[in-house]
Amino acid sequence: MLLDPGDWSLVQSSDRVLAELSDELARHASPETHAAVIELATDVNTDVAGIAAQLASLRGWLSEELAVMGLAAAASGTHPSTVWRQTAVSGGDRYRRLSESMRVLALREPTMALHVHVGVPEPEDAIKLLNGLRRNIPVLLALSGNSPFWQGRDTGFDSSRTFIFQAFPRTGIPPFFAGYADYVEAVDALIAPQAVSDPSYLWWDVRLQPALGTVEVRVMDAQSTVPEVAALVALIQSLSRLELEGESSLAVLGAEALAENRFLAARDGMHGRLIDQSARSMIPVGETLSALLGACRPHARALGCADALDGVRSLETANGADRQRALAAGDRSLDDLVARLAGRFLAPHRLAAAAAQPT
Repeated sequence: MLLDPGDWSLVQSSDRVLAELSDELARHASPETHAAVIELATDVNTDVAGIAAQLASLRGWLSEELAVMGLAAAASGTHPSTVWRQTAVSGGDRYRRLSESMRVLALREPTMALHVHVGVPEPEDAIKLLNGLRRNIPVLLALSGNSPFWQGRDTGFDSSRTFIFQAFPRTGIPPFFAGYADYVEAVDALIAPQAVSDPSYLWWDVRLQPALGTVEVRVMDAQSTVPEVAALVALIQSLSRLELEGESSLAVLGAEALAENRFLAARDGMHGRLIDQSARSMIPVGETLSALLGACRPHARALGCADALDGVRSLETANGADRQRALAAGDRSLDDLVARLAGRFLAPHRLAAAAAQPT
């Protein structure tokens, strides 16, 4: 989020900001649908530590250059108090076309997400991973919920971004695909008649990016600090290895139960209960997470990201939504909350013990 540090409101100036960034930083920054948002992207990395270190550097670099422009930045699934009347669409060609297509749906409050790409060279492996990650969408969403406030009020959801964004078409849980040919047939049904121009207009929670050779996890809210990003990236990398090694024995939910679990995760975060279809009962999401972490831990050790994976326990104790509510408790204004989020944007990469509790 691009912010005015005078009142912590959104600044609709992404086009100007991107034009004024230094050349090297601009290589990692791009516009988004809304003019108050830019996207930071790391280079391709093979380890979580490299991603976290580069992201911390990019955040610091961006903050320095924004300060010269009289601006600040923060990361969250939503801005807590902005309303649609304050929203503008960015000037990028893609987003102008998107606005023409989405019409009033594009003129809503901006939402921000964390996207993690996993490189998978073989198409059939990519489908295998897509199907495997699909069933873990609710846990990833519960851990990453970081948008409890919307239009100046507490929504009662940990991720209000989820229900705001799903007003767009082609969002939510992807279908289960029998193989890459099945995927191509489904996507070509939209591209061949030019209903959409390419697969990047499929905004599923997890999707293939054929042009990049990746499986992209998109279900998560943007995270306020780098350590929170690192923990989620470690979980996704380890889970991807688990799925591709063919070792996963986690239960597969039917489409209806999976969709309901997604809703419950967006609403209740790590305080929620999810459907266990085999037991025909509701179980705490923490139990599902514990089983998932147990299966992922050997893969995290093999990948060298075990320490970062341990950071998931911090999110289990208090995800971003919990922290935001704690920061806004009492008589504190939502403007004060945004100021604190701006401070957390530059929080050090080191996984501090204090991060396990709201402050």
